[in-house]
Amino acid sequence: MLTMMLLVSVVLGILPLLGIVWTILTGTIKSVDGLFVSLILLALSGVFLLNAWWECRDCGYLQPAKKADADGAKKG
Repeated sequence: MLTMMLLVSVVLGILPLLGIVWTILTGTIKSVDGLFVSLILLALSGVFLLNAWWECRDCGYLQPAKKADADGAKKG
């Protein structure tokens, strides 16, 4: 079930990016409407890709960054 949520989040994160590419290719990015559409699509993409990142972290696909040892940092 978690992998299905991850897949849906990645797909829904990439689709708005394709909408931004379409907005650039059609030339409507030069208008105020095109800029606002691009910002909205970028925000949607960010939300879904952030959800995908959280899912990857929770499933163990991403390893957490190792914290530097306090003694090692003082010696360094």
